[in-house]
Amino acid sequence: MLDNHTSIASTTTQDYLHWFRHTAPYINAHRNKVFVIMFEGAALKSDYFHHIIHDIALLHSLGIQLVLVHGARDQIEAQLAKQNIKTPIHDDRRVTTRESLPEVMNAVGASRMHIEALLSMGLANSPMFGSRIDVVSGNLITAKPFGIHEGIDFQLSGEVRTVDTESIKNLLKQNNIVLLGPTGYSTTGEVFNLLAEEVATKTAIALKADKLVFLTEEQGVMNTGGQLIRELSSDYLTPYIEQYKKTSPYFSLMLKHAKEASLHGVQRVHLLPFSYDGALIQELFTRDGVGTMLTDAHYEGVRMASIDDVGGLMTLLRPLEEQGILVYRSRERLENEIEQFAVIERDGTILACAALYPIDTVDTEAKCAEIACVAVHPGYRKSNRGSQILAFLESRSRQQDIKTLFVLTTKTSHWFLEHGFVQASVDDLPSARQQLYNYQRNSLVFKKIL
Repeated sequence: MLDNHTSIASTTTQDYLHWFRHTAPYINAHRNKVFVIMFEGAALKSDYFHHIIHDIALLHSLGIQLVLVHGARDQIEAQLAKQNIKTPIHDDRRVTTRESLPEVMNAVGASRMHIEALLSMGLANSPMFGSRIDVVSGNLITAKPFGIHEGIDFQLSGEVRTVDTESIKNLLKQNNIVLLGPTGYSTTGEVFNLLAEEVATKTAIALKADKLVFLTEEQGVMNTGGQLIRELSSDYLTPYIEQYKKTSPYFSLMLKHAKEASLHGVQRVHLLPFSYDGALIQELFTRDGVGTMLTDAHYEGVRMASIDDVGGLMTLLRPLEEQGILVYRSRERLENEIEQFAVIERDGTILACAALYPIDTVDTEAKCAEIACVAVHPGYRKSNRGSQILAFLESRSRQQDIKTLFVLTTKTSHWFLEHGFVQASVDDLPSARQQLYNYQRNSLVFKKIL
């Protein structure tokens, strides 16, 4: 018989093996991809920063091409305070005077050297001890004056003009980590103070990076109930940008740039807490992650339906209704419920649809909804259109703080099982939905906890 110590060790080993096997697809998928990782100046002062450095070294060892962008807002504040120099901030951007620029450069330079030192050969007391990591920085960002906005001259504060993508790509191919800071240089030799968030965003867009990662003081985007939103489409980010302006203005600024990156082709933007040990690893190598991921990749071509789509919906749904796969819906009912439907449309043809119906619940029941009327055009059933539209409605449900999704089906139970639903019973349905259950159809009930 195994003793307790052996049993515990065995359990730990099995957990490790399970995790390692499930990370293998991510390791393979991320190899040779370009990731831009930005961390605030506050992260550099954090007790967790050495963990971030170790994780960056691990990502590099796995063949991921890394561009790091560091902020220095806290360091600049401290340097200016030491010299008793005051600089106003408007719309989260500092007015950089000629008097303050040397202190800005000192703070940025010291931050850069601190990061370079930590990433240098050795990484003592880390799993990457003895590995060599080459870190390269330089005049890779060309800047221009931010100018005068709303009557305020921002002087030596600038914005990104161009990113030297050719040089960065060559450095990455030579197995270097590229390090960029919140400064840029003009063609006339001037130095400009930039927003690190903008440098990271413009660089990710210019490089067509596979991921842009922001390490921030916030856990991620939270809904009105104070719960983390795991995944968001850029279409739904604007209310959160406004919401965080009041409580966390710099995070709001980060969200604004995250949205810009997403809209300009960066398919995955991650917002992670730098104070969570292992956030980078868990986000990139597990299914659920720890922060918020901004993506439009799952939702390409998916939109909410309008009244003009009723005819196309009827054409798509009628054959399935005649076969008894779907419940019959009249034109009048479709028109009344059109706001519940999401569709994928191409050249005037509805290729796929699904509807999301909130379910009335009592105070003791969690917020629920039913996904119904999932249909895909016969010519596109071997594509992932059904998965796309289901993912879209799941994301929409999370934004509405819906906790559980239900599905009733007679023919497609395996498809829903493959998409994370589990079989339930009529008794699991909220009481209001139980009363409407059609016992003649005898549909199977499935549910998914979000």
